[in-house]
Amino acid sequence: MTRSTSGWWTEGRTVDLAGVAIALLVAVMAAGDSEATGRLTGDALFWSLMLAVAGGVALWWRRRWPVWVAVALAPVAVLTDLVGGAVVVAVYTVAAYRRWGVALAVAGLHTAAGIPYAIVRPDPTLGVPVTVSLGLVVLAIALAAGVAVRGRRLRLTGLRGEAARAEADAARATDRLRAHEREQIAREMHDVLAHRISLVSLHAGALEIRPDLSSDEVARAAGTIRASAHQALEELREILGALRGDADGLAPPPGLEDLHQLVAECRSAGTEVSVEDRRPDRPLPPSVSRTAYRLVQEGLTNARKHAAAAPVHLSLDRTAAAELHLGLRNALGDGPAAPGARAGLVGLAERVALAGGRLEHGVRREADGRLAFHLEAWLPWPT
Repeated sequence: MTRSTSGWWTEGRTVDLAGVAIALLVAVMAAGDSEATGRLTGDALFWSLMLAVAGGVALWWRRRWPVWVAVALAPVAVLTDLVGGAVVVAVYTVAAYRRWGVALAVAGLHTAAGIPYAIVRPDPTLGVPVTVSLGLVVLAIALAAGVAVRGRRLRLTGLRGEAARAEADAARATDRLRAHEREQIAREMHDVLAHRISLVSLHAGALEIRPDLSSDEVARAAGTIRASAHQALEELREILGALRGDADGLAPPPGLEDLHQLVAECRSAGTEVSVEDRRPDRPLPPSVSRTAYRLVQEGLTNARKHAAAAPVHLSLDRTAAAELHLGLRNALGDGPAAPGARAGLVGLAERVALAGGRLEHGVRREADGRLAFHLEAWLPWPT
């Protein structure tokens, strides 16, 4: 049993004990009044008091079986009015823990149960009508109090439920945000590192399969490997710095203004890249520029991985529909392709969709009959 549960149990038992004590106190006071007025004396008073005590003790189980305890008190109320305190507490409990209809029925039952005793042993100072009316008023007050308590408890339960749902919704939103951030981080690391590592792999492969390279060629390849590895580490440091929230001093993410450097790196790695740039002299939105840069980077990386010796053609233009059209095309390689999970293309599709554009890719047959891989994207370029 937890500490909070133990506290709740102790508080509830204290209230139950108070209810029993009130019922017994009312019974003793009513017994004294009945003896003083001559309504009850001798054995009749004794047994009436014993019945009232039993009814009061029964209130200990009032919250566990509220209706059964209240119904069990009805026959006792027919025999003696000393049980009146217990009856009031029982009716209140039924109203506080059960539906309105059930509570009203129990209150009606006890109103009817008290009439025979009021007729057989009328109060000499009040009379039967006043006694019955007074009992009805007391039961109505107990009924109203119980209904009010039940309504408040239901409202509190509803508020707790709403708070729990709001907390669950906030937790789900946080989880979705974290998942989105993880996807963005994974996509950024893939775009950045795959390009650099493919350069390292290409030059390392050349050193492995070309033992006849001169010392100058070996030195140039090793220098390219070292520079690519160093750049990969630098870019990884920037990504990790952004994750830590340490964005001060970090280079801004690359855009199409850095395209010439990307193409130069690919050409230095041995990939023949031709560029046809027909874009007008009009600035691109930064988000579109970054997305277009990642598209070109991923396309060139895939070309090196899957068709290392094939030339790549890159075209950029602005369409009449106010879109940046970007296209990459490379012939399929003859040798075995490097393994891939197509995660890059999936990430590109998500990037383009988030930017409000569309992406198409696949193998097509060229005019000369050869097969080539095409990667095309249309990104919004507002006027």
